[in-house]
Amino acid sequence: MKKFYQDKVVWITGASSGIGEALVQELAQTGAKIVLSARRKEELERVKKENQLTNDNSLILTLDLENYKEFDKDVKQVIQKFGTIDVLIGNGGISQRSVAHETGMEVYESLMRVNYFGNIALTIAVLPWMREKKRGWISTISSVAGKFGVPLRTGYSATKSALTGFYEALRAENKKENLKVTLIYPGFIRTQISKNALTKDNKKQGKTDEAIEKGLDPNLCARKILEGIASEQLEVVIAGPREKFGIFLHKHFPKFFASFIAKAKVT
Repeated sequence: MKKFYQDKVVWITGASSGIGEALVQELAQTGAKIVLSARRKEELERVKKENQLTNDNSLILTLDLENYKEFDKDVKQVIQKFGTIDVLIGNGGISQRSVAHETGMEVYESLMRVNYFGNIALTIAVLPWMREKKRGWISTISSVAGKFGVPLRTGYSATKSALTGFYEALRAENKKENLKVTLIYPGFIRTQISKNALTKDNKKQGKTDEAIEKGLDPNLCARKILEGIASEQLEVVIAGPREKFGIFLHKHFPKFFASFIAKAKVT
């Protein structure tokens, strides 16, 4: 894996914490040139410093996925700095913790802007550069909750399912251009995702779910993501036994799954 990433330009969104920060930690050991993007510049600076990245092998590029109509200028900054973009990992996003009948439309709009429109807009902005050189690796972080609908996450599941449709179609459209697309489906990973999840009032939940506290290590998740991209896998599921069991039930025993998910503890 180290040989694959050496000297490649890898752009990571959501790089200031969680899976994104873990991806930076793992990549910093490979000789990759890393573009770190998120909203909080001070946190990106911290991640850069803690991983001993330099101005020669990294670029901090603050980016708000909700402002998805302005990404062309960000792409130009990366090209100006490194001359190319080899790997794009769309990791930035937000989750949800509220039942549908109590949730305002502004919550669904926020989720869609960040998780879907912001995600695909950056890909679309990068796409011409990859198509021109007929080489590139694109990966997006969906979720096990994008494999099937999960209670308290109606909007979140919808945005993650939408990513699957977009990127599978994108892969087919760009097969002749030699572009590789890998979809990532994490389950419960020990990050701040539930703490930052939106409630019915469009505010942060402010606490960590028990299921997240007992989840998988984010660095393990990051290594599996990077291995999946390097080996050009179509999709990678990174989850515990319970989530994998849910995927199995959903695929093979949908009626049983419907009862299972209605009773499952998902926080």
